[in-house]
Amino acid sequence: MKIGTVEVGDFPIMLAPMEDISDPPFRQICRKLGADVVFTEFIASEGLIRDAAKSMQKLEFLEEERPIGIQIFGHNVDSMVLAASVAEEANPDFIDLNFGCPVRKVVNKGGGAALLQDIPLLLKITEAVVKTVRKPVTVKTRLGWDEPSKVIVQLALQLQDVGISALTIHGRTRAQLYSGKADWTLIGEVKANPQISIPIIGNGDVIDGPSAAAMKAQTGVDGIMIGRGATGNPWIFNQVKYYLKTGEILPFPGLAEKVEVCRTHLLTSAAWKGEITALLEIRRHYAHYFSGIPDFKPYRIMLMAAATIGQVLEILKEIDMNCEH
Repeated sequence: MKIGTVEVGDFPIMLAPMEDISDPPFRQICRKLGADVVFTEFIASEGLIRDAAKSMQKLEFLEEERPIGIQIFGHNVDSMVLAASVAEEANPDFIDLNFGCPVRKVVNKGGGAALLQDIPLLLKITEAVVKTVRKPVTVKTRLGWDEPSKVIVQLALQLQDVGISALTIHGRTRAQLYSGKADWTLIGEVKANPQISIPIIGNGDVIDGPSAAAMKAQTGVDGIMIGRGATGNPWIFNQVKYYLKTGEILPFPGLAEKVEVCRTHLLTSAAWKGEITALLEIRRHYAHYFSGIPDFKPYRIMLMAAATIGQVLEILKEIDMNCEH
């Protein structure tokens, strides 16, 4: 399968763009553990235009992360075009437009899923970016704003017509946020449309090999994007691939590997964004990294309370020595 001219594998399993999660340290781990394509955290177009330090830092990636997409969001045509040009200068493999983020602070500013309430503007932004950049342009969006306005089947055709190279569809509306069950039915309708020629990537409620196989069978998508299912569980990419190939469940790694990956994640993150930020952001991964380990709660409390990298490393060493392998 290709996105534009970029080869991404026969059935790529991708890491979704997630704020404060899909940063370079975590992306590098996911690539090593089977992710075929990764995306940056979503970046505000206005931040890139203003040369804001945090936004510019999000453009950074290593060659070993390729293929990689830089995802931007915003609601102003000129700002999105300028931001896409700035992002292209970082030389990613593609530029991804976020029309699906349901978070209030993004939507209230007219970005992300808010554009599903103004399809003409969404298409105008997309077409302008496609015409401006040389890199392939991809889009990630949802089924629609709410239950009565599920527009994705028609929208997919419209986005294809203005020149995007691939479309990722999350199987929920904005109104659902992340609640309830993802509806893959319309993703399948988009893929089954004989007028659709671009790759269609499914997203939503893929948490393991069996759910990935179910999505593939039900929708016929060309690839799968995994978001929350990868948080603290970068092994999910190889597990999904193994299940799709063999129909068997790949066992989870042993405790020693979990500890080592967590340690690597923390140290790489600290080197990239500083000790304090790294300590805060990795906390959302702990429960997932060590899921299923008996009597782990006291250690999790200790990890959450740790105030320095050194303290976390000592706790990880104790976990490796004392917990069941």
